[in-house]
Amino acid sequence: MPVMSTDRVIRPYRPDDWAAVARIHDAARLDELRDGAEVAAFLPLADIAEGEGLFDGDVWVAEQAGEVVGFAAFADDEVTWLYVDPARYRQGHGRALLRHALAAAGDRPVELTVLVGNDGALALYLAEGFRIEQTKTGRLAGNEAFPATGHIMVRPGPA
Repeated sequence: MPVMSTDRVIRPYRPDDWAAVARIHDAARLDELRDGAEVAAFLPLADIAEGEGLFDGDVWVAEQAGEVVGFAAFADDEVTWLYVDPARYRQGHGRALLRHALAAAGDRPVELTVLVGNDGALALYLAEGFRIEQTKTGRLAGNEAFPATGHIMVRPGPA
């Protein structure tokens, strides 16, 4: 069931959203890597979506004025993907997608990982009740040839 806020709609992903989702991922992922790892580690969504489990759980898109402006995926009590079109940063789309995923989780704790250096995403997650459980350095998910450091964050279920 779509969730509306002003002129934004959060709805389930449809196959005809693929081009927009891939474009958004590829643009926003470059920002994420620029701030938190190495841009050389970039791989387009078309190359990694299946191997990295984009469709292993629920996928939603944020749509505004008929245009897909962001997407999120949620599987096994984890927000696994959350990207917003860089031209739409700081307009509430990421927060709306995150809140939609949290609502889907209900009373269960929710986990996610954010790259160290991705300060905008970190601020969003902290503001939405997540806390840093652990910071780990390892191989970059999606391109294991590169090192990365990430915060593993948890939002506890309601008390």
